[in-house]
Amino acid sequence: MTPEEVMARYEAAASAHDLSATIRLIDPEALYWFSNTASHVGRAAVELAIKHNFDNITDENYRIENLRWIARSDELAVCVYRFSWSGLVGGQPVGGSGRGTNVLRNTSDGWAIVHEHLSNGET
Repeated sequence: MTPEEVMARYEAAASAHDLSATIRLIDPEALYWFSNTASHVGRAAVELAIKHNFDNITDENYRIENLRWIARSDELAVCVYRFSWSGLVGGQPVGGSGRGTNVLRNTSDGWAIVHEHLSNGET
């Protein structure tokens, strides 16, 4: 799988709230920084955070747009993008958007996301 395929599958899995498919794309040593300033170290911690979001947001639509690769080698790939999401929390419509940066590492098992940094704001 290429880094592009990882990010496409990541977007689709997140939008479908497929926790298993989402987590399979994340490196065991991952470090995630969310736009609410929370940080999560290691795949198990990232999984708990994502599960919490999936459990609390229904009918979610998660989108990655304007994805651009800014660095690439045989071992690492870095992309930046705009993300947006909308759904229901407690039956009320909610949503948000911002900027994302992902670092992917090529391991013996293939490409995986080793870092994600989400922030609020415009590009």
